Amino acid sequence: MTKYKAFKKRVFEIISKAEDGDLASSVFDWSIMFLIALSIFSIILESFSSIYAKWHSTFQIFEYVSVAVFTIEYILRIWTADLLYPDSKHPRLKYIFSFMAIIDLLAILPFYLPFISADLRFLRMMRLFRLFRLLRVFKLGRYFEALQVIMKVIRTSGPQLVMSVALCFFVMLFSAIIMYTVENPVQPEQFPNVVSSLWWAMCTLTTVGYGDVYPITAVGKFFASVISLVGIGIIAIPTGIIAAGFNHAIDKTQEDKEEKDATNRDKDIDNLDEDELISLQVKVAERLKEYGHTATIIIAGKEQTETSHIDINQDK
Repeated sequence: MTKYKAFKKRVFEIISKAEDGDLASSVFDWSIMFLIALSIFSIILESFSSIYAKWHSTFQIFEYVSVAVFTIEYILRIWTADLLYPDSKHPRLKYIFSFMAIIDLLAILPFYLPFISADLRFLRMMRLFRLFRLLRVFKLGRYFEALQVIMKVIRTSGPQLVMSVALCFFVMLFSAIIMYTVENPVQPEQFPNVVSSLWWAMCTLTTVGYGDVYPITAVGKFFASVISLVGIGIIAIPTGIIAAGFNHAIDKTQEDKEEKDATNRDKDIDNLDEDELISLQVKVAERLKEYGHTATIIIAGKEQTETSHIDINQDK
C-alpha cells in the first residue's frame, strides 16, 4: 500500500464512526457533535436582537469557523467515498446523492449562496435559506444509533407511508368538498371555497380542532362528527406503520449484534495458541457440568498425535 492510499484510508477511518480504541476518530466525532450543538445554540441566540447586536462579530467569526470545518468534512467524505462504497462504479456520485451528503451540503449552502448573486431579491430569500442551517442537527445521525434506526425505518417504510399520506389527503379533500357544499350557503365567509375548507378538514382529521371554523347546520354537524371519528383511524395508519417498522428494525439490530458477537468469538478462537485452546476446553467442560452434563477431556501428547477432543455424554 502506497503512502497516499494509507493516508487516505486513515482519513476515512477518522471521519467515519469511531471504532473501539481509535482515539483520533473519537476526538473527531465528539468535536463535530460539539460544533453542531454550538451551531444550533448560536442560531437560537441570534434570534435575540440585543444579544446579536452586542456579539455580532463573534457570531460571524463562529459561523466562518463552523462552515470551514463542515466544508472540509464534506470534501473529505467525497474524497474517501470510494472506500465507503468500494463496489460502486461511481462512489462519489453515490455519496453526493445520499441522504447524509445532502444534509451536509444544505447545512453549509446558505453561507455560500450570497456569493453567487448580488440581487437584492435573492438576498432577501437568503433569510429563508438560513433556516437550512438547522439541518446540521441531522448530521448527528452519523454518531447516534437511535437516529440511524429512525432514518432506516422511514426509508424502508417509505412506500407504505406515501400511500397512507395519499389516503389522508384524499379523505381530507373529500371532507372539504362535503363541508363546502353543506356550509357555504349559510357561512360563505367561513367556507368560501374548497381550498379554504381544507383548513377545517385538516384541523378536524388531525383532531386538533382550533375552533376558528366550525359547522352550524345540522347536516354539517353530522358530517363533522363522522369525519372526526374517521380522522382518528386515518391518523393511526402511519403511526402503526412506523411502530411496526421500529419493532422490525430493533429485532434486526439485535440479530445483527448477536451475529457480529458470534463472528468475533470465532475470530478470537482462531487466534488462540495450543495452551489457550486446552485451557478453553477445560472451561467449556466445567460450564457443561454446571448444566448437568458429564464432560470428559482427552488431550493427547504431541508425540502421539496432533489432535485433541472432548467427549461429552449427556447425563441429566
